[in-house]
Amino acid sequence: MPVIAVLALDGIPGHQLTAPGLVFGTAARHHPPVAYDLRICTAPGFTATGEPGCFRVEAPWDPAVLKEADTVLIPGHAAFRDEPAPEIVAALRGVAARGGRIGAVGTGTFTLAATGLLDGRRAATARRYTRELARRHPRIEVDPEGEVVADGGFHSAAGVLGGVDLYLDLITLDYGLGVAIETERQLFLQLHAPAEDVDADGPDDAAHSAYTPPGSSLEPTTAWLAANLHHPIALADIAGRAGLGVRSLTRRFRAETGLSPLQYLLRIRIQRAQWLLERTEDPVERIAAQTGLGTPANLRAHFLRATGTTPSVYRAAFRSLVADFTPSQQSQHPNGNPE
Repeated sequence: MPVIAVLALDGIPGHQLTAPGLVFGTAARHHPPVAYDLRICTAPGFTATGEPGCFRVEAPWDPAVLKEADTVLIPGHAAFRDEPAPEIVAALRGVAARGGRIGAVGTGTFTLAATGLLDGRRAATARRYTRELARRHPRIEVDPEGEVVADGGFHSAAGVLGGVDLYLDLITLDYGLGVAIETERQLFLQLHAPAEDVDADGPDDAAHSAYTPPGSSLEPTTAWLAANLHHPIALADIAGRAGLGVRSLTRRFRAETGLSPLQYLLRIRIQRAQWLLERTEDPVERIAAQTGLGTPANLRAHFLRATGTTPSVYRAAFRSLVADFTPSQQSQHPNGNPE
């Protein structure tokens, strides 16, 4: 299991401390084959997170854990202009020397830059500090927009929403774009319909994403399913397409996706419905036909059980979120501080 170490330095913004667990935990929870061992480590002198909402943190790991990490994350922190402690510099250089990844969020890029590892590379930081980073480290090509920048094993970003965009990029590298997209959807669209519309047990496992591991022997079959959702598809049809008996097909699907073939089919029908609700103006009747769910009533029943909300509420909420997170909105922060 890949080890991700978060280097929490004194005055780290609270949302940057919690964002890695939120993102990588969501990916693992909704995609059972995905797994990360996330470890928060604090350096000597750490006392608390920064404002707003300052709180104390006790972490079970210290910088020694960086020696075991496949990926090290450096969030922003209060004293980012100070030279990092020699043991931190040595540990980060050691991670790079053995081919590990290092990600810097917001002002955490200053700490990474102080090691010399970014010299001759591109990098990003919080937008209000791009000129300062370029002035302090002229050998670094600083991205003025703060977009996610990947240069070799080094990843950096402005830190909007705590570095979520950077972590989604890492998930894409590890498990593919599909997993990253579904993780992002689960992060921002954990919607719930009014209580009277939801089953007593709440959303079922269909809220999780259908996932086929890269290189899976089922890829030709699952690709065929995705291309033919608008047609009626029976279990025997899937088995025939895969060239397997029904029992062998079921065993393989469960081994590689954690689902039966028909459970997998239902999940990708729901995912297609989500995509169409998000990106088109198609009425529910048309979406029901395009996804193979038949009638609006059938679509609504499966969608409600899978997501905890109705198609109309989901579409309205998604449009609202898109309006909230457009670039013009992202660039406006209280006191001009994107951290």
